[in-house]
Amino acid sequence: MNLCIIPARGGSKRIPRKNIKEFCGKPLISYSIEIAKKSKLFSKIVVSTDDEEIAKISKIFGAEILYRPKELADDYIGSTEVFEHAINELNKNNKFKYACMIYPTAPLLKTKYLKEGLEKLKNSDACFSFSATTFDFPIWRSFGIVENKAKMFFSEFENKRSQDLKEAYHDAGQFYWKKLSCSEKFSFNGSIPIIIPRYLVQDIDTMEDFIRAEKLYKIEYQNSFDKWNELKQKLHKEKKDLFIREREIYFLHLGKNIGYEQNGKNDKFLRPILVYKKLSHNLFLGIPLTSKEKKGNYYYKFNYKPSKISYALLNQIRVFDTKRICYKSGTIKRRDFKIIEILLQNIFTHQKGGIGTSPNGVAQNGLKP
Repeated sequence: MNLCIIPARGGSKRIPRKNIKEFCGKPLISYSIEIAKKSKLFSKIVVSTDDEEIAKISKIFGAEILYRPKELADDYIGSTEVFEHAINELNKNNKFKYACMIYPTAPLLKTKYLKEGLEKLKNSDACFSFSATTFDFPIWRSFGIVENKAKMFFSEFENKRSQDLKEAYHDAGQFYWKKLSCSEKFSFNGSIPIIIPRYLVQDIDTMEDFIRAEKLYKIEYQNSFDKWNELKQKLHKEKKDLFIREREIYFLHLGKNIGYEQNGKNDKFLRPILVYKKLSHNLFLGIPLTSKEKKGNYYYKFNYKPSKISYALLNQIRVFDTKRICYKSGTIKRRDFKIIEILLQNIFTHQKGGIGTSPNGVAQNGLKP
């Protein structure tokens, strides 16, 4: 029984309405709610807020709402006080053993770090675990500016090499787990840091931070269409001198498709294609194949390797470029290829019954499919 609290007040000054500002197409707070749900760690996910619009949006994405008093909604109240208020309100019967505060500005958070935070806390005598990351430059070499001149904070380290200086860490501002059998409030001292890679951490206080976080998110969660476009550009530049023949089967970089088309698989978007007709040195008419069972008039079942059943997707026949070819997988039997030719002729000539078999289970050319 774990409790998730997401603190989200409505009075952000530097980025107005920050918690519900559109971030890569969705309200910023939605990412925190969704990652909490995805983790399956919580029996209750609650947004603590003073704002009706934040409450409405949070409900849409599946969170419950706890309205906080006005004295906990001004610029001078820290998140620790909000966290403790929510715990006191929601755990009066002591049914929760652990509570986690997830910030509404943590779109880069991943479930594995949430889980790690809980597991390490369970197996320790600490009261808290929290997200942390490394500074990207040694803090020992930092300086202030006094009367327009630099002044080292730690002058004794000025001539030390970076690799000889201790690594320093800071709060990543993503989540904080608490063991509810502990009565004390959160403190970094004695708590367990869960180290997050720097590329998954971005504090969002200014518009510059917001823009940078969006760029990091797009890089980390680049969608399949973007990945395919990158691969296609590489394939376009390649020079391939391939001699292909009809009946041969190749795995091609088929790319990301839409609707009822068959998608390629894995990062290379690979899919087996039967060479049906060679059109030129670089182009051929191909039929996509699948190992998933297909029934109906537009599929033909066969095997070209021992114990490997394939289905020819005759309704997806189209032209392919040989630059898409990754490797050869095999050759279809002449008999199967002949049946496919006849079945395709039935499609193109609109013969009654389409493709497949007649009522007596025999293909329309007299061959058993």
